[in-house]
Amino acid sequence: MKSESESRRFFPATLRNQKPILDVLQRVLPAEGSILETSSGTGEHAIHFAPALAPRVFLTSEPDPDLRASVAAWCRHSMAANLRMPIDLDVTEDTWPVEIDPRVQPPISVILNINMIHIAPWSACLGLLAGAGRILQTGGMLYLYGPFKQMGVEFGSGNDDFDQSLRAKNPEWGVRSLESVAEIAAEEGLILRKTIPMPSDNLSVIFERQ
Repeated sequence: MKSESESRRFFPATLRNQKPILDVLQRVLPAEGSILETSSGTGEHAIHFAPALAPRVFLTSEPDPDLRASVAAWCRHSMAANLRMPIDLDVTEDTWPVEIDPRVQPPISVILNINMIHIAPWSACLGLLAGAGRILQTGGMLYLYGPFKQMGVEFGSGNDDFDQSLRAKNPEWGVRSLESVAEIAAEEGLILRKTIPMPSDNLSVIFERQ
């Protein structure tokens, strides 16, 4: 059995982008409600964001059991009182556990998804948008972070190489078109409100539930 320190995993990209992401979140998040992070990865984002975003409750989730163990280990390591242990949540499921758990209080007003939709099948993006449409109330926010292709914006050679490398690993992966994501989001009642340029050609993409 792994020790707590052995269970805690580290992703270098997380350390690089956590401050720029938090800077945006502190400017744009609703003042009240719970925050649900889907695909929490290692848990490093959660322990950095949760104390800075208190008193909002920060809910973590991760479908991969090894990564979920890392999130849990980081949660136990953290001193943040508003940080919750990870649940097993697969965004492609028709009903998410948080939808039927009466202990989720206050209601979820924000869903965060960082660096997932380009390293997952398109069905994961569709499931994420559908879940956000079901869970968020009017004025709620879906926040996406990662690389996107944008109509009329030059797609840099670095991002093009990254996109090709993703598709070589798995043909179902790849950098998504922002316009395609926004079109599907609109069908779920989520309107694209803002895009914010981020380091390394990434974007913060903010949707609002109508």
